[in-house]
Amino acid sequence: MKRVLIPDWEYAERAKRAAKLASEKGLDVLLVNSNEADYANVRYFSGFWPLFERAGVAITPAGEVALIVGPESVIFASDVSRVEKIFASLDYRESADPSYPEFKSSTYRDVFKAIGIKGEKIRIGIGSFLDTNAVMLESLKENYPQAEIVKADDIMLTLRSIKSENELACLREGFRITEIAIREVIKHLRPGATELEMVGIAQKTIYEHGAEYEGLPMYVFSEQSTRHAISRPTYREIREGDLVQLNLSAKVDGYSPSIGIPVCVGKLSDEKRRMVEFGLEANKWTEARLKAGALSSDIAKGFYDMYVGRGFKENYAYGPCHGIGMIEVEAPWMETNSNYILKPNMTFQIDTFVSGKTFGLRWEKGVVVTETGCENLCSPIGEIFEI
Repeated sequence: MKRVLIPDWEYAERAKRAAKLASEKGLDVLLVNSNEADYANVRYFSGFWPLFERAGVAITPAGEVALIVGPESVIFASDVSRVEKIFASLDYRESADPSYPEFKSSTYRDVFKAIGIKGEKIRIGIGSFLDTNAVMLESLKENYPQAEIVKADDIMLTLRSIKSENELACLREGFRITEIAIREVIKHLRPGATELEMVGIAQKTIYEHGAEYEGLPMYVFSEQSTRHAISRPTYREIREGDLVQLNLSAKVDGYSPSIGIPVCVGKLSDEKRRMVEFGLEANKWTEARLKAGALSSDIAKGFYDMYVGRGFKENYAYGPCHGIGMIEVEAPWMETNSNYILKPNMTFQIDTFVSGKTFGLRWEKGVVVTETGCENLCSPIGEIFEI
């Protein structure tokens, strides 16, 4: 079967668009950094996903591009990167902090010079400020003490929030595989099984059907841990009557969609049914309001008002949607203070979380915004499972 992936030419187009935005912002260079957990900005331009070490990509307004990796990643990067110019720097070493006394490190000055940057009073835009650590920032200042360093996260948001057809294809394929994994987990879910056993079934399934990795640490939470907005599965044995939260995900060429549904092992109690049905109603309410031209904050305020008006104010945790793409949770979030307008080909997870005192639940799926509404990237969710 032909693999679903981002073609090489699209990586080159991304760099060109970034170069144009860097020029418009008056930058001499755009620098993005990534790590193993949030690899997205570097992989977006290069196809390279670091492990242990960090990675960076530098892009000039003229469209010159360089990849920066740690000392041990040069050969790996050379084999997979779509960026030809690759530099190894101690600034991108792993957290064990090896000194590599025999290694000759490239500096930011070496990298920038190789892509045509001249002068001292340059303007450096950092396109992933939260993923740029103190070591990197200090090194930039040491190499260019007269430089102006500015945040340029807006460039990456502009680039990544609107998806291409190839990106949508990767998301759809990830959702397809995730749906298979959900069916397999439900088939094996029973009292006495542990949360981690169910994770093992999900992981086995996604690899068998073409995923490169899990798109997020698989969520199989039971009863009290379903109250956690983010968490990790444990050795807890699932019991009769437990509400089990599934949030499973399959990564395809870097794209990481997920599907979230609550499942009851046995019959739902009246209180559980009330919250499960409200969460599903809120998820559908959100979907009906997503379309090009809508103001994000209007949707978020209406969503919050729905929780308040229906008596679920104390069960509210966050807004109705977040971006989906290379990272399962990516910008932009949809919140009551958001000020952006929805545009065609923006992709979102409709992520409806309801947290109570002893249990919680989440209904979650992915959509792409269209001129007239939104299109589901996966099969519809909404069946209430009692097994």
